[in-house]
Amino acid sequence: MMPLLTDCQRARMLANGRANAERIAEDGNTQDFWPVVKLFCPWGAATWLLTEIDPEDEDMAFGLCDLGFGCPELGSVRLSELAAIRGPAGLTIERDLHFKPTKSLTAYAAEANEHGRISA
Repeated sequence: MMPLLTDCQRARMLANGRANAERIAEDGNTQDFWPVVKLFCPWGAATWLLTEIDPEDEDMAFGLCDLGFGCPELGSVRLSELAAIRGPAGLTIERDLHFKPTKSLTAYAAEANEHGRISA
């Protein structure tokens, strides 16, 4: 089974999480990062574009979450919960090895809200 995140992706997402924690403490704002990883459900329509990991809870990731019901939203998800999901024949949530982000997370979110799904 392939891990949800590579070591490099985990490090980038933690760095993004630390940067946003610092910015929030400083001026209450956050930075709009580009997604670091795209995860998907191979037997369904769920997709996650994740940008950061909470430095105080390294199991909590933030990004654009689309469970396939037509209402994608920005929010947090537990990586351990995604890793524990099992589908038909033992399928698991997978990392899109070919995903190359082309815009910021809020740009993906605006597009997803317009179309009712992540189309990355």
